[in-house]
Amino acid sequence: MSFNDKLKQRTSEASKMIEEFLPVENGYQKTIFESMNYSVLAGGKRLRPILMRETYHLFGGTNEELLKPFMAAMELMHTASLVHDDLPCMDNDEYRRGKKTTWAVYGEDMATLAGDALMVYAFELMSKVCASSEELPRVLKAINIFANKSGIYGMIGGQTVDVELTNKPIDKDILKFIYQLKTGALLEASMVIGAVLAGASNKEQDLISQVALDVGMAFQIQDDILDVIGNEEVIGKPVHSDDKNNKTTYVTLYGIEKAKETVQILSNRAIDSLEQLDCTNTFLVELIKRLITREQ
Repeated sequence: MSFNDKLKQRTSEASKMIEEFLPVENGYQKTIFESMNYSVLAGGKRLRPILMRETYHLFGGTNEELLKPFMAAMELMHTASLVHDDLPCMDNDEYRRGKKTTWAVYGEDMATLAGDALMVYAFELMSKVCASSEELPRVLKAINIFANKSGIYGMIGGQTVDVELTNKPIDKDILKFIYQLKTGALLEASMVIGAVLAGASNKEQDLISQVALDVGMAFQIQDDILDVIGNEEVIGKPVHSDDKNNKTTYVTLYGIEKAKETVQILSNRAIDSLEQLDCTNTFLVELIKRLITREQ
């Protein structure tokens, strides 16, 4: 089976698994369930849950029932950030992944609530594991990592700085801070949680954390590149949105060629770090390589 076939299979498996955790659309609050599910089912690469699962397998993890709620929770948290990111008060985007954004379908008020609901529901899914898991210390550490990398010291912290500095000059250090938190934090959490739940050592967790930071930075810079030279029909969202919103990006600071070079360097460093481990996962290595050549 080719890598592309394996990726399609893993993406499909992750999507089906996530659907199993979504709320049933009934009751007086049916609209919030519908808007939550619409947001999650709008598509996506499912990159974060896939990275979590592959890292879990890298360190010998075998209990999929333990892992699945965390995979689903991570995708819900990521989706929530996109729902809020698209709002008129933020990036004001009406399309994502080729479909109307949540606020464009359900209104700003319901989209705001949907994002909030997805975040809270993510913690509900993970907390249920505590009642039945024999690996409680690992589970609690994983939840703590999830909370830290999602909140004020992670994704939300990065988004805060990004929003505050829109239409203002940003130097390279601040841009790196935004990228590491806004985009990199959830990617880092995904891989580290996979390692933690599988029983990786502290040293191994630290190495995976650095790998994920490099992957997250490369992923965001590639996003910047695609916003300039990407095909709107392929990437599923408007191009040149960064320019429209007057946002400083790696491309605006360094140019396309330097950006491409940096993505290559970061990806190679991440792969070199993985090769320091005694264990291997060829699919994970190939996935990281493909992130630098993706067109969407």
